[in-house]
Amino acid sequence: MGNRLSGKSAIVTGGNRGIGRAIAERLADEEATVIVGDLFDERPAPVSSVERLAFMPLDVTKEASVRTFVDAVLQKFGRIDVLVNNAGIVIHKSIDEQTIEDWDRLMAVNLRGPFLMAKYVVPEMRRIGSGTIVNIGSVEGYMVNPWHTAYAATKAGVHGLTLGLAVDLGPDGVRCNTVCPGWIETDLNRAYVELHPDRSLVERELAQLHPLGRIGSPKEIANTVLWLASDESNFVSGEMIAVDGARTKKISLPSILDEEYRAKLKKA
Repeated sequence: MGNRLSGKSAIVTGGNRGIGRAIAERLADEEATVIVGDLFDERPAPVSSVERLAFMPLDVTKEASVRTFVDAVLQKFGRIDVLVNNAGIVIHKSIDEQTIEDWDRLMAVNLRGPFLMAKYVVPEMRRIGSGTIVNIGSVEGYMVNPWHTAYAATKAGVHGLTLGLAVDLGPDGVRCNTVCPGWIETDLNRAYVELHPDRSLVERELAQLHPLGRIGSPKEIANTVLWLASDESNFVSGEMIAVDGARTKKISLPSILDEEYRAKLKKA
């Protein structure tokens, strides 16, 4: 715990669970006042920094909800220094199985949401002459899993939004970056793995996809967001930072040629 965000107010959308909750707690650990905006009403059990977390209802797909949420944050806390656009959803369907409703829902949550949040938060950041926006993108913004056409399209859009915001808002002292998680140990991913009859085999093979020999944790995403939200990254803007154990940097090989590499990972 430290004080890198002392005196600052941070919004984390979709921060009631998973990666978003880890981000909210990590920012609070550094003395930020963190406002979690989410659809869910339940309050999680107390943890070390929960006293620095405030919870407010938010639907990032609806402009009225976003406007009301931002107004309430400013009325209660007086300023917004950090915006973390974390709320997101995914579907697993081939292009011919996807409906218009599927496509529109993904676009609304994953892409319209960050746009609307930035639209209503940026004026406050301009007023105070500083601020940082951290979008949660994905490695699927530039590589894609099967049946993730719509999801990948939204995350590529988030990356483009980041570039535009970084260029447009730089003169106002506002930075914008994206964190691109790889395979992270979340409830959602864990449930997906548990669908397979041999869970241990799936976990081993997932680990072997990563040169570091393991999958990531929500805390590791949160640590990267913290750095981008802090003054330590003051000259970093417009970047897509992969937190994926070098998975996207390793060129795929036929399994027969990859055996020696995999054997090294098992020994590590």
